[in-house]
Amino acid sequence: MFFTYLRRELRRRRKAALVVASGLALGIALVIVVSSVSSGMEKAQGKVLQSLYGLGTDMTVTKAAQAQSSTGERPRFQFDARGSDSDEEQSSDRVMVQGFQTLATSTVSKVGTQKGVSDVVGGLSLQVVKVSGQFRQGQFQQDQQSGGGNQQGGGQPGAQQSPEGRVEGGGADFDVNNYSVYGTDVTKPALGPLTSSKITSGRTFKSSETNAKVVVADKSYAKEKKLVIGDTVTIKSVKYKVIGIATPDSGDAAANLYIPLKQAQTLSDSKNKVTTIYVKASDSQQISAVKSTIQKNISGTTVTTSADLADTVSGSLSTASDLASNVGKWLSIAVLVAAFLVAGLLTSSAVSRRVREFGTLKALGWKSGRVTRQVVGEAVVNGLVGGALGIALGLGGAYVVTAISPTLQAEVGSTGGAVGGGGPGGGMGGGMGGPARQTASKALDVALTAPVALSTIALAVGLAVTGGLIAGAFGGWRASRLRPADALRRVE
Repeated sequence: MFFTYLRRELRRRRKAALVVASGLALGIALVIVVSSVSSGMEKAQGKVLQSLYGLGTDMTVTKAAQAQSSTGERPRFQFDARGSDSDEEQSSDRVMVQGFQTLATSTVSKVGTQKGVSDVVGGLSLQVVKVSGQFRQGQFQQDQQSGGGNQQGGGQPGAQQSPEGRVEGGGADFDVNNYSVYGTDVTKPALGPLTSSKITSGRTFKSSETNAKVVVADKSYAKEKKLVIGDTVTIKSVKYKVIGIATPDSGDAAANLYIPLKQAQTLSDSKNKVTTIYVKASDSQQISAVKSTIQKNISGTTVTTSADLADTVSGSLSTASDLASNVGKWLSIAVLVAAFLVAGLLTSSAVSRRVREFGTLKALGWKSGRVTRQVVGEAVVNGLVGGALGIALGLGGAYVVTAISPTLQAEVGSTGGAVGGGGPGGGMGGGMGGPARQTASKALDVALTAPVALSTIALAVGLAVTGGLIAGAFGGWRASRLRPADALRRVE
């Protein structure tokens, strides 16, 4: 009887039911779109941060670099001049620790023993400046008018006069190549700067290659320098074989070249030194506590978490994220509240138009509870219909956002340990805690998607049922107050 009466009433009052369902559908669809876009924002921001600190890294430990004075030592390059007819090319490399003061490798072990730390690995960030080219001596050309033994004025007889003439030819033709190199611990491939890239050609390091002369090149740098698997790269007169090409998941690579940590320490005369310690926490919910523990027990270090880096993200990604989390959230709440109120008022109004019907049913023996359940049942069905429509509209909106995939720009400024990557041709390299970029910011373009999680669908269903119950509560309360006498007054 309940379902038969319910079906008949919904069919008979389908216009009113459609209005109620449409209002709820609009609110639910807006919630789904805003939730999915917010999720997409978080995913995009995660890609940005991953490009900085690598997959699996929760925080980095560094030691901030000392401020350099204007009278500090600058890189010096010395070359021997060759004859004017020489085509010999000379080159000189200067390998420098980039960005931070170095930490002893014993600090890596010390960090690993702290409470809440699951795994640690050290890395050494280097900057290489290579000057190469030809340096030729000039040729002295004596003037023909000046005889070598001519005397001038009152000079002493027999005194040797300096020849007169000019230097012609010679000079320098050289090129400066600046690129970043990162020394990575090959025994722990799941942690460190290389985890922000994927090996798309060749292979990565083997755990046995702790001191091997092998190198993994960033894809952009390899393309610029026309490097392929099997080629060699010379750094400070040491030849390294290219074994792999790495493509960053997003943004710039952490460095132009990756070599085993021991090789990087040898090249830079930094034995048993690292610039960055990558830390993975045992519990992602306790990152702040682990950070505090490390800072307390290991003095003179700077601990940077992904949350610290997130605070430095600006640009259109940050603006859109703020809009989605603030304006979008409150707009969704406002629309939902309005939809619930409208549904309740419409249901209550519908009850007032059904006074004769409900009064007659009560006169026939229906109790107030049964009438209330009937009204609530109709409202819940309206809510479920609205939920189905809202889910369909929300999924459609999320699909449109993903199909359009608007590009947002994220600018990441520097914090004490936040840094940028090495672009082709040798920009500052790094990863979180890699080479410092104290004054510059890093711009990354990320595509926005709107993934819809099952929890979002469950939320939509819950809102639909809630909306129906709220509307049913309005109407049920009104229906329960009707008396059979009210129906007799409406009889014509």
